[in-house]
Amino acid sequence: MGTTILSFSDRVVIETLHNEKRSLQYIADYLGFSKTTIFNELHRLDVAYQAQLAQADFEKKVTQRGRKSSLTTNLKRLIEEKIKVQKWSAEQVAHVVGIAYKSIYNWIDQGLLDLRLKDLPDHGIRRHRAKEKRGTFSHGRSIEERPADVETRQEFGHFEADAVLSGKRKGQAVATFVERKSRLTIVKRLNGRDSISMTKAILELANQLGDNLKTLTVDHGKEFANYNLIEEQTGVPLYFAHAYSPPERGSNENRNRVLRRFIPKGQPIDEITDDELIQINWYLNSRPLKCLNWRTPIESFLRNLRY
Repeated sequence: MGTTILSFSDRVVIETLHNEKRSLQYIADYLGFSKTTIFNELHRLDVAYQAQLAQADFEKKVTQRGRKSSLTTNLKRLIEEKIKVQKWSAEQVAHVVGIAYKSIYNWIDQGLLDLRLKDLPDHGIRRHRAKEKRGTFSHGRSIEERPADVETRQEFGHFEADAVLSGKRKGQAVATFVERKSRLTIVKRLNGRDSISMTKAILELANQLGDNLKTLTVDHGKEFANYNLIEEQTGVPLYFAHAYSPPERGSNENRNRVLRRFIPKGQPIDEITDDELIQINWYLNSRPLKCLNWRTPIESFLRNLRY
């Protein structure tokens, strides 16, 4: 009597012996099951016991076993809001609500969430970095001269900077500044793609942050051609990464990919209102990050900010 699982052949025997008016104990002893198991099996159906109907009922109930889905209406709405509107990753949402992130992918596959792969970061696939087509120059202080403390991310106040364009269209762009320790991202509108607009944005940032802006690491885009003027007016040194070396500005590259989910390539930045840009800044900095032990960038930034 080591099992209570009846096979179809067992059910045929039960039907046969029951029709022969055999007792429950007789049937139980004959099959090697408990009397209770036979009793429950004979009362499985609301009609006279038939092995074929009993087997069909058993198989139907087996498919319905298991833990019920934890996807409630409120949870569904929250997940869709975080991923579709605020552009969180599945792992970030899962951590906040206390579920396995694979559950979110499963629910998407099952069609239980109003989400598609294109709503996920990088559409679920890695992007191939396009070759730089903007104007560049080769002057400035090399990243090799940058203090070693900057690399470790232990010291606060070291930023990476870049310009994000709207595609091949002429018009506005945005500057992105990422603080390496907290990953706080500041997105500023640029009136053009030139060095004058970027210089203005950096001077504005330096005025806002004061001593909390210690260094800037940038690429060789022509928008940073006025580095001498910036250093002279702010006292903040600019360090230039090697050409075609995204990992040297990894935080900026990562945040720019997230930003592209709010401002896709080809969308004119001129069409984005100031209120929308403020909202994008908030979305970028209010999401918990695994690299910050699930703190948000804004929380980490404020912990380190010197007034």
